[in-house]
Amino acid sequence: MNNAKTKPVEKRTSARRRETLAAYGFLAPNFLGFLAFTSIPVIISLFMSFTHWNIFKSPAWVGFENFSSLLGFHHEDARLVPNDPFFWQYVYNTVYLMIGIPIGMMGSLLIALMMNQKLKGIVFFRTIYFLPAVCSGVALLILWKYLYNADIGLINQMIRSVGGALYSSPATGLMTTVLLAIFFGLTMIGCVALIMLLVMYICSRLGLQWKEGIYRVLLIAFGSGVFIAIGAYGGAVHSAILSFISTPPDWLGTVQWAKPALIVMGLWGGLGGYNMILYLAALQGVPSSYYEAAEIDGAGPWAKFWSVTWPMISPTTFFILVMSIIGGFQSGFMTANVMTGGGPAGSTTTIEYYLYQTAFEKFNMGYASTIAWVLFGVILILTLATWKLGGRVVTYE
Repeated sequence: MNNAKTKPVEKRTSARRRETLAAYGFLAPNFLGFLAFTSIPVIISLFMSFTHWNIFKSPAWVGFENFSSLLGFHHEDARLVPNDPFFWQYVYNTVYLMIGIPIGMMGSLLIALMMNQKLKGIVFFRTIYFLPAVCSGVALLILWKYLYNADIGLINQMIRSVGGALYSSPATGLMTTVLLAIFFGLTMIGCVALIMLLVMYICSRLGLQWKEGIYRVLLIAFGSGVFIAIGAYGGAVHSAILSFISTPPDWLGTVQWAKPALIVMGLWGGLGGYNMILYLAALQGVPSSYYEAAEIDGAGPWAKFWSVTWPMISPTTFFILVMSIIGGFQSGFMTANVMTGGGPAGSTTTIEYYLYQTAFEKFNMGYASTIAWVLFGVILILTLATWKLGGRVVTYE
């Protein structure tokens, strides 16, 4: 009788053991690959960050000398200057290029709102907007490099032809300048309005309430200041536009235009990409009953967006923000390598591209490992700070 009872137990135990061994067998290739190509190299790079190693000689232990050279400062002619000025320049470049993150997020949300409409053929438009995300990155970079060409690029040719036609007579030129100034002013006011709304939302989630009417007062004051400044410098604005049209800039060949050109290119490729898909999925996950309840309360389109849509998609916004910050610090290599070579004068070299140059062009592996670990520390601190703030302002259903 006891034998009859123990046999099913032994069978179950044997079956469990076989399932466990099979699971370990399936996990083993991935685990060994992670161990060999990720974990062990990461540990070795941490050790190498404390050494001088140029591949051709054995590593020499130097302690924190690499970190001091990278992050430290020294006095020179009564001035405090960085030990590695290139690193801080490339940090500035990286942060500057990340200006496109909030603009891209707002643009992706706007496109997702349009793509969420129940219209005939909407699937076709969703596909068209998402198409740049699935194209080859190098091919797109080469395409944009030719578009930005100062002499034969399509962008400068359009600026010359369209601008020349609009400014062919004083009347049309003056009208174009006025319209462009109004558009620029309204764009600035709109961006500030969105930033202030976001600040108000964060403050409300943190329990800090703005005084009634202060939002409108600040926005009116800023808008008035913008248009007063545009009016005061109207002649200079007109002259600048004429100069821009007659001699379009060398987008990738001048320091002042190279980074803005890369930001515009990134926005073109990212507005309809994965962020739009994430926002579209979040919008389609908002229960329709919430909108119906808001309509019963008399809420209009803007009130419904601010009271229902925005809180419900805030987890997606938080996720996109965190991943964009991480990606922003880890990006720039392919763009600089294909389009600009990090120039002109290092204006498009990011931390990632500097790491590549240090490791694989100068063969200074120890210093490159130091850059990598400093970058890891910055990303970790910013991610933790964003996560702590996001936990207080994000609405989870």
